[in-house]
Amino acid sequence: MGEIVDNPRFRERRFVFSDRRDAGRQLGAFIKTLPGIRDPLVLAIPAGGVPIGKEVAVAIGALLSLAIVRKIRIPGNTESGFGAVTWDGQVLINERLRAALGLSTTEIDLAIAETRKNVNERIALFTGGRAVPSPAGKTVILTDDGLASGFTMLAAIKSISIRKPARIMVAVPTASASSAEMVSQHVDQLVCLNIRSSRMFAVADAYEQWYDLDDREVLEEIAGIP
Repeated sequence: MGEIVDNPRFRERRFVFSDRRDAGRQLGAFIKTLPGIRDPLVLAIPAGGVPIGKEVAVAIGALLSLAIVRKIRIPGNTESGFGAVTWDGQVLINERLRAALGLSTTEIDLAIAETRKNVNERIALFTGGRAVPSPAGKTVILTDDGLASGFTMLAAIKSISIRKPARIMVAVPTASASSAEMVSQHVDQLVCLNIRSSRMFAVADAYEQWYDLDDREVLEEIAGIP
């Protein structure tokens, strides 16, 4: 199990960041004080993780790129997912949830195909088809605006871990205690400023200003990334 590093001042608190940019700046400043970060590569998960990752990359002088991952949505539910597909085609299924939902093989295959299509569309839109920089030998820092279930992050970790990084760090402003513990088992270090153990956890509750970023805003954030 990897180390979990948090900010004790922010434990169990709500509305500790004004917005994603503020959260990213605070997270970047915090990470800058940690030892062992050599040759860092920040990979931000769109959409909400992009402003976070951008601020972290600036703070520590790291290369920034995108880790495009999408939830495999539950049929008939536009918000919840039972798995995820990554930029390189890796599929991760939450088998316990899949079984509980009683989804058929046909339903699963259709949902995965639709998600793959969406991932490819976002790769074309956000990166122009450019490959993710090689993480081999680097300290890879995966960022998002928070961990609720943590399953999207697990899919990103799966794709990175097979490419021989020196270390994998997950860096998020906020997370549920259960998700932080689960994700930390798959990385070298999880850095999260605001960990909350309440049963009704919502990422949005860490932010005074919260809304879903649209594609235009993501493109503005990543403008100039080589």
